[in-house]
Amino acid sequence: MSLIQQTLCSSFSFIFQTHFPNNPSSKPSLFLSTSKSFPSFSIFATPSTSHSSSHIFLPFLEEAQQQELETDYPKSQELEREEEEDDMKDPIIRFFKSRPSIPDPPRQGKLSLQKNRRSSWHLASDSRSLTDSEPESDGEDILSEAKQQTDSTPEDSTEPSGIVGEILQIAKNLPENSTLGELLGSYQGKLSEKECLEVLVLMGKEGLLLGCLYFFEWMGLQEPCLVTPRACSVLFPALGRAGMGDKLMVLFRNLPQSKAFRDVHVYNAAISGLLCSERYDDAWKVYEAMEANNVQPDHVTCSIIVTIMRKTGRSAKDAWEFFERMKRKGVKWSAEVLGAIIKSFCDEGLKNEALIIQSEMEKKGVASNTIVYNTLMDAYSKSNQIEEVEGLFTEMKAKGLMPTSATFNILMDAYSRRMQPEIVEKLLLDMQDMGLKLNAKSYTCLISAYGRQKKTSDRAADAFLRMKKVGLKPTSHSYTSLIHAYSISGWHEKAYTAFENMQREGIKPSIETYTALLDAFRHVGDTQTLMKVWKLMISEKIEGTRVTFNTLLDGFAKQGQYVEARDVISEFGKIGLQPTVMTYNMLMNARAFYYHKHMVKSGQVPDVKSYEKLRSILDVQAAKQNKRDRSAILGIINSKMGMVKAKRKTKKDEFWKYKTKHRKTPDVAHGGQQ
Repeated sequence: MSLIQQTLCSSFSFIFQTHFPNNPSSKPSLFLSTSKSFPSFSIFATPSTSHSSSHIFLPFLEEAQQQELETDYPKSQELEREEEEDDMKDPIIRFFKSRPSIPDPPRQGKLSLQKNRRSSWHLASDSRSLTDSEPESDGEDILSEAKQQTDSTPEDSTEPSGIVGEILQIAKNLPENSTLGELLGSYQGKLSEKECLEVLVLMGKEGLLLGCLYFFEWMGLQEPCLVTPRACSVLFPALGRAGMGDKLMVLFRNLPQSKAFRDVHVYNAAISGLLCSERYDDAWKVYEAMEANNVQPDHVTCSIIVTIMRKTGRSAKDAWEFFERMKRKGVKWSAEVLGAIIKSFCDEGLKNEALIIQSEMEKKGVASNTIVYNTLMDAYSKSNQIEEVEGLFTEMKAKGLMPTSATFNILMDAYSRRMQPEIVEKLLLDMQDMGLKLNAKSYTCLISAYGRQKKTSDRAADAFLRMKKVGLKPTSHSYTSLIHAYSISGWHEKAYTAFENMQREGIKPSIETYTALLDAFRHVGDTQTLMKVWKLMISEKIEGTRVTFNTLLDGFAKQGQYVEARDVISEFGKIGLQPTVMTYNMLMNARAFYYHKHMVKSGQVPDVKSYEKLRSILDVQAAKQNKRDRSAILGIINSKMGMVKAKRKTKKDEFWKYKTKHRKTPDVAHGGQQ
């Protein structure tokens, strides 16, 4: 035990001398070198010779060329054997080839509930999906099991009392230039390991992370030592959530080398904390140390590492290969692993494959939870496949799974893309009836649903006020949806006021926010404010997208400010956005319309040939923003050329709607020639 005390004491000396040099109460102590490095083991090392007896995976991931019959140029048997050997090295193809030889049901990509689905909401016709300014919100709910492992201390809603409450009050009211350990001298020998855990949990909830570190140091200096693996499992995730991954790594490297601390829950807590603080390289180092110390990973380890692989850009194939390796180590299937794997596949657009993985795992006794269904629903929602989203929601409820706020937010986002605010309103009421708490994202979906239509932009503003009235703080996405609503209605002044309110509240605008604001002033031709917003964007180091580039270019070019348009091309070229065919089309069309407007204002009318050229331009260009110009120019052309005919008022045939138009079909016998 004295060795543990010396090790922990040295660890804290390193932390507080390195990260808190201004602490006046710090005293010189023995410095423990942390230069010892763990052996590096690649996670894709040569696998063991034992193979899993239960593989699953999809045979249709093979290339389509391998499925065709090449009768004209048959391959030799030797080449076929080589290709089969290469395929069997691929874990995904091996996964699916090993599935039972039971014929798959038709249309695997569709849901069985689709046929007899009863929906309480009316689905609109397939309208054009609008671009959603909200990026993907990626909550790490699949780590709930890890949280249960680490935060295993029972929660108590009552105010802590006794010695635990006293220490918590001392930590809350800590005098300046003092540390918690200095004020706990009278508590030596009075605290148990369980009470120390309660103190750590409560201080973590209160956000007293420095107090947690000092208290952890004090625990290591007691006799007997109060630091346990459970205490590490509580502290490490709390440090990660607070972004203190560097301090977490120092504590981890200086943990005692006793067998008690070589526990999978300690390693899971460290990896989970480093994931939360986005220190992915350090998380890999902890996992490699876990392998070097022969600590057996579990399903939580697997789910966290798969999530880290997805965060660092690794493919779903890499994630599955790692999962196969974990199976050879004896890791069991679980809902957490299932959620992490399905999320990796969904992010790559492999939704049908994710559905089959879910089905195969359920056959093995691993039931899907709400988080798995939320992941699948979100993937289909982003593909504008609302019927599949509804089918998954119905299937989830049929299995007795309770929808969460995230479930309803995904549904509302899906109907928001379809511009059906009445359904979003109904879902909000359903949430309240189920006792679920509405959050900012719930109202943002409603704002977006109203704001996508010009005639309901005022109701988007009302939804925004409703959100603030119930005490919810708007997010960057909420303001972006509101600014977009003002933009499409031509309320550029209100859009700018909303932008200023956003900055005043300390909410940082995103690139989607700036793009929506630029579009508002592009519509009204206010190039001065357009330039002002663009300069602000540059000063805030917000990098634009292709949509931002086209918005600025079109706004300047249509007002004849070609020098500014050239500057836009130059600036965006520096970040790799080079002009395209659309760029030059916008410039040419804008120049033609600009000079046409000046001619009309000066009372001059171009000749018939010039109008014919303008008309040909308009016929080629079918963009929305030119509809007004098209209507105006066609009206002038028709009036000047004498093509305007008086409309005759005739009585409609009452059977007009039953008339059908007969299309002329080509004569097949004459090769389609008329």
